[in-house]
Amino acid sequence: MERGIIDADAIANYLLEKEIPVDGFISSTAVRAMATASIMANAYNKNVIEVDELYHAGPHTFLNVIKQFDDSINCAAVFAHNEGITQFANILTETKVDSMPTASVFAVKCNIESWQQFTEKNNEFWFFKKPKEL
Repeated sequence: MERGIIDADAIANYLLEKEIPVDGFISSTAVRAMATASIMANAYNKNVIEVDELYHAGPHTFLNVIKQFDDSINCAAVFAHNEGITQFANILTETKVDSMPTASVFAVKCNIESWQQFTEKNNEFWFFKKPKEL
């Protein structure tokens, strides 16, 4: 667990240094996902929104949950566990990843006016960062 704390803190600092404006932190209720989300949200002075449906979710559940985000959120971070989060990341753009290690970030940009418009199509790959790379 200590390694996960160090990794989550490192990624949070990386996002802050790069001025990534995360204003919504949404997490599975899984203990490790919530722990990672809490560390990152604390770095941004934000709270975590817990979503039961993300526990062992597949890609389409992620899509459905995201479509329900409040439109006051402009940049969201979603926390869950494998294999679902990796499968979800791999449907979002043509960029593919083998695995999403704990605290890694697969970021996309989407041109939408409302989260209700979010789909797996027309997203632009932004970056992928693993804690080991920091």
